[in-house]
Amino acid sequence: MKKDIHPAYKKLKVQLANGDTFETRSTMATDLHKSEVDSTNHPFYTGRRQYVDTAGRVEKFRRRYGVKADPEEAETETA
Repeated sequence: MKKDIHPAYKKLKVQLANGDTFETRSTMATDLHKSEVDSTNHPFYTGRRQYVDTAGRVEKFRRRYGVKADPEEAETETA
């Protein structure tokens, strides 16, 4: 291997969402990585579906950028 071109490969402690920890090796700059997802809360493992509030996201986008969905809707808001 060429010298001084590869990132440092060091030990990393991973903390899962349920509190479990394990040690691995990584090129990450930190010594601890906190994961928000693991087998105790991921929908694939739990069988529960998570519904995304797409209507809320669309409304937030429209408020932020001033985009109107329909010309009729724009007329009622300006009137």
